[in-house]
Amino acid sequence: MTRTIVASATREIIIGFDQPFCVIGERINPTGRKKLAAEMIEGNFDTVIKDALEQVAAGATMLDVNAGVTSVNPNETEPGLLVRTMEIVQGLVDVPLSIDSSVTAAIEAALKVAKGRPLVNSVTGEEEKLEAILPLCKKYDVPVVAISNDETGISMDPDVRFAVAKKIVERAMDYGIKPHDVVVDPLVMPIGALGDAGRQVFALLHRLRNELKVNTTCGLSNISFGLPHRHGINAGFIPMVIGAGMTSAIMNPCRPQEMEAVRAANVLNGTDPNCGNWIMTYRDHKPAEPGAAPSTTAPGASSGRRGGRAARAGAGAATE
Repeated sequence: MTRTIVASATREIIIGFDQPFCVIGERINPTGRKKLAAEMIEGNFDTVIKDALEQVAAGATMLDVNAGVTSVNPNETEPGLLVRTMEIVQGLVDVPLSIDSSVTAAIEAALKVAKGRPLVNSVTGEEEKLEAILPLCKKYDVPVVAISNDETGISMDPDVRFAVAKKIVERAMDYGIKPHDVVVDPLVMPIGALGDAGRQVFALLHRLRNELKVNTTCGLSNISFGLPHRHGINAGFIPMVIGAGMTSAIMNPCRPQEMEAVRAANVLNGTDPNCGNWIMTYRDHKPAEPGAAPSTTAPGASSGRRGGRAARAGAGAATE
């Protein structure tokens, strides 16, 4: 059975087909969040702290950490800013982290200060990226997200995206990285622009699970980009991709509707033994009164520590 192990200093998490769906909190990412970007440039991490604590309280299994602001303090580069952000988040929560950057130097700097076994997000099929990122993953013995695009861009043909994923897995093996340490992102396209985007992903997930036997992830909200009431689409998408074989996603855990879908899928998929997590989360849940404002956190979620990348198809990773 394919198992990808990630860890913080004190907690180990397994991503796998027989494990609860891994929710990777997306909100520590300044892409599309002007206020957060401005704060980080100024050295203000109040929102980062708030987002880290809220996401874990809402049920995030891991946290994605990105410091890719469009312009940084002249005295601080992205590697330095990512390191500072990593250190702050590690001091607050005990969940594993995903190091999210397109800058190789930033990834290596973060790996040097990372506690436990983080996930590197990400490598593509481009030769330059393969040669830069895979040796780092081998050196630090960490798993990596493999994004199914290469020098030609993102193909609309799912067979091409599968071939790129296979290429990355094979190249990783050349560096001594086992397939269970490659988590493939098959690239979710916006359903509003590409009508068969959902069916494409479901077919790709079946192949990735059965042929390559790898774990998978995605930028979940990409599926609803450009549509009204996006969280309804996202919530419907979650159990379908889990049923097709997806084992993790970069998403916003502070959306109750989406977290309910994750928890329900875990129950129905048999990865929430005896419905234990569902019962603990919702046993005191009371339906909202008609007209009441929706909650901003998961109903009944524990305040204890329980265990996006920027959109790959044009959607923002996180919104204000």
